[in-house]
This record gives sequence, structure tokens and C-alpha cells, in this order.
Amino acid sequence: MAFFEIQQRDSTCAARTGILNLPHGLVHTPVFMPVGTNATVKALRVSDLVELKCEIILGNTYHLYLRPGTEVIEKAGSLHDFMGWHGNILTDSGGFQVFSLATFRKITEAGVEFHSHIDGSTHILTPEKAVAIQTILNSDIQMQLDVCTPWGTERKESEDALSTTAAWLKRADAAWKKAKDSGYRGALFAIVQGNFFKDLRDKSVELTLAVDTPGIAIGGLSVGESPETFVEYLSYTAAQLPVEKPRYVMGIGTPDYILSAIEHGIDMFDCVLPTRTGRTGRVFTRDGNLSIKKLENRLDCGPIDPECQCPVCRGYTRAYLRHLFKTQEILCSILASYHNIYFLQDLVQQARNAVQENRFLPFKNEFLTRYQQKNDSLIQ
Repeated sequence: MAFFEIQQRDSTCAARTGILNLPHGLVHTPVFMPVGTNATVKALRVSDLVELKCEIILGNTYHLYLRPGTEVIEKAGSLHDFMGWHGNILTDSGGFQVFSLATFRKITEAGVEFHSHIDGSTHILTPEKAVAIQTILNSDIQMQLDVCTPWGTERKESEDALSTTAAWLKRADAAWKKAKDSGYRGALFAIVQGNFFKDLRDKSVELTLAVDTPGIAIGGLSVGESPETFVEYLSYTAAQLPVEKPRYVMGIGTPDYILSAIEHGIDMFDCVLPTRTGRTGRVFTRDGNLSIKKLENRLDCGPIDPECQCPVCRGYTRAYLRHLFKTQEILCSILASYHNIYFLQDLVQQARNAVQENRFLPFKNEFLTRYQQKNDSLIQ
């Protein structure tokens, strides 16, 4: 079986379904990937992830390198063995965390020097080291080290970041090929940058495709730009990528962004939002986002979402969840996080079904018309 096979294309847009053939099993796309930064998807057990039918989750190179350290995970055998998860794992290279969390960072041609946000210790991360760490983790998909730029970055800095990312990709690809020669089975994904300059996106796509990695991620999106700008640059960049390769957009986890990504041919996406907001009492419903802590839920003996079939909605009420939140019981975080992941898993399954039946755009429009009637932002 090929690494990636497209099963169905929607005739009215770029949406498609497919199958990724990875070392720890098949992944049906489009797919939402729950984030397990520290070798755990927060508030959920591995058995929950299995019950939720998750086929792939994320781990994070930066965090796992700093704590517990690669020697601990190598002793366990792999990240899968360490955390008891035997499905697939995609790992971020650590580039985003270096630029967002480290207390000091200095980019050079060799790599990036940074100070740990945990204890201030000094470290150097190179493209080769990022590959080596992810090889020890035995990632099913590993990401190249890149230079991340936020919304509003000036053109010169964006161009420098693009050039550095492209140079690092060549070195990551060489290190990955050596790892494969030694028996490593995971895939390497490149990352397109260019910030919000279309000609720089063009250049980044050209340089990225020249290396010919198994999959491609579109970086530099969902970094503070407006939803309209996100869609504009997502569609512009995705349209230039090879149809036969899987496409990944990092850091999107709300129904509107997910459905827009699927519409434009994106196969993979992830975000910490479902579990992060679950821990603060915010949950998805088909009628919009719900803040469970609000007084209106105090006497509400109905489920979070009457149409949801998850165990949380079948077994617990809004009033009870509000009580758990107000009394700071851990169970509220567990139940809300479970529901949010279930909701997105179900949404993406419905999207796959719609593509298979060649009706994705009507499905998307119908879902969002209802969902967006109530605009209670999850990000507060």
C-alpha cells in the first residue's frame, strides 16, 4: 500500500478523503489529531483515546527533550511504549516552542540556541538534532525544524525565516534518510513558510517541493491573523501543493477553521484547544460554544448537546458539570475534554462521509449556519 492514497474527491471543492499508511496503523483523512504535548493528551487516558477511535495523536519534541529527556524514552523503547499508546504519533520539531516559550533564543545558520523555560539551561537545536530526537521517539511522522514568524512580521524577517527554513529542510532530509537507512520507519514532513506575503509563499513552496518529502505542512497560519486572512492564505498556499501528497495545517481546532481547511484540501490538523478549553469549562455544541460555568446552567438537567452520542452527554447534565466546575473537581476537566474531542472526531467523520457522498459544501454550510448562530468564543 502506498504511503498516502486518495479515496474520494468532492467535485465542488478541493475536499478529499484518503488513507495514510503509517508504521502504527492506517489513518483515515481528513483527520483531527489530539495534542499530547508531554506524552499525554491532558485529562484523558490512553483507553479514552482508543474509545474515541483516535488513529494518531501529537507529541512535542521540545517538551519531551527537556523533560523527561530522550534517555528516559529511549530506555522505554519509544514514545509509544513510554506512554502506553500503540497508535500513531506525529511529533512537532520543537521549533514553535523554541520561539514561543524559550526565555532566550538566537538563530544562526547552524540552528537555534535557546534557554529552557523550565530551568534556564542553555541548549542548541539543529535540524539534525531535531531529526535525531524524533527518531529516538520513533515518531510515525516527524516535522522538520523551521523558523516560525507571527502575524505582523516584517517582510525582511519573513524572508530570512523562509530562507533559513529551506536550508534546514535540506539538512533535515539528509539526516532523515540516514535514519531510514538504519531502520527508522517514520516519515518526514516539510513546512512551507513565507508569512503573509504571497510571493514569499510562492518561493517557499518552490524550495520545499524541491526536497520531495513524503508530506507537507503549511506553516505560519493561525498565528493571530483574521479568519478571512487565514482562509485567503490557506487556499492560496494549498492550491500550489501536489495533489498526491498529504497536507497538514498546524494549530487549528474549531469547527469553522477545520471545515475551511477540509474545503481547501487539507488532510491533517491539530490543536490543544479542545482539551485546554475543556479544562476551563468551555465545550462544543451543534448550536455553538457553551460555557458550562454560566448561571443559566445551574438548573439545566439536559446534556451538553442533546444530539451528541458521547458518554458524557448520555450520562451527565449541564447542571452537574457546572457543579463540578464551581467546586473545582477534576472530573469536570475530564468529562469536558472527552466531550470536546468526541465532538471534533464526530465532526470530521461527518465531513468524510459528506465528501464520499459528494456533498461537502452543503454539509459545511448547513453545519456552520447553525453552529455560528451563537457566538460564545472558546478563546476567552
